[in-house]
Amino acid sequence: MPRRRIKALVVLAVAGLLLAPLGCQRGLFPKNSPRTQFDSYNHMRGRYTPLEEPDVFGNPQPALRARLGRDY
Repeated sequence: MPRRRIKALVVLAVAGLLLAPLGCQRGLFPKNSPRTQFDSYNHMRGRYTPLEEPDVFGNPQPALRARLGRDY
């Protein structure tokens, strides 16, 4: 392999190692912000249903009955 190619590979490897920690940032959507405009509307109207609810053992599970139930 020519020296140029080896140098280029080393530079790319070092750049990759330096840029890798930049991917470890906070999430794009915070958990406490509304997911859609409908969630915002329901929250303002006092009809917000949570995304998760505890099961009989206390583990979080999706609140499907509350979210898919009738709203009237």
